[in-house]
Amino acid sequence: MMSGEVNLKVCDLSHSFEERQVFAPVSFALKGGEAGVVSGANGAGKSTLLRIIAGLLLPKSGTAEILFGEQSLNAEERRSQIGYVAPDLNFYRELTAAENLQFFAEMQGRILTKAEMIEALTHVGLRGRGRDPLRTYSSGMRQRLKYAWVLLQKAPILLLDEPTSNLDAEGTEIVKEIIAEHRSRPETLTLIATNESDELGWGDFTVMLRQTL
Repeated sequence: MMSGEVNLKVCDLSHSFEERQVFAPVSFALKGGEAGVVSGANGAGKSTLLRIIAGLLLPKSGTAEILFGEQSLNAEERRSQIGYVAPDLNFYRELTAAENLQFFAEMQGRILTKAEMIEALTHVGLRGRGRDPLRTYSSGMRQRLKYAWVLLQKAPILLLDEPTSNLDAEGTEIVKEIIAEHRSRPETLTLIATNESDELGWGDFTVMLRQTL
């Protein structure tokens, strides 16, 4: 894990696809222990904004900078520091839940113990389902597995796009608990992209994305 105080600084950030501007320039900042919410109409660019911050997409203008102390992270360095949950991030359906978790851990140079995986799966309500292939999982179970991976990553930065997508009431409570635990540590940041009215109050502030004509 990186050392030093963590900060996210977004300055005059905007993005366009060909000639269409996805969202107008936006600026905000998050510091350790804080959570922010990004909202806006469908197609306003919430997912695009999170992908830019995660280092998966380059902005057309402006900057989205993640700093630990004085060190600014490049796109590659961000991967190990960010826990990312989004609808378009998927596991391998032909592998079991445990095999998926181990595979992604190995991609980051880690080997998970059986105890670590059981603890994470239990936390998200999937205890006893680790040996089941993902093709047998419901959409809600696959969403829970994403949070199991987030717990195993122990990343200081959480980026959550539609955080309770496909989850039932119990699953939603699990997500709320994960966010609350994450926010309790001063060396972490949380950014949530959502239009759900109940979730708009999960952060310290809300950023509204707007499109231009």
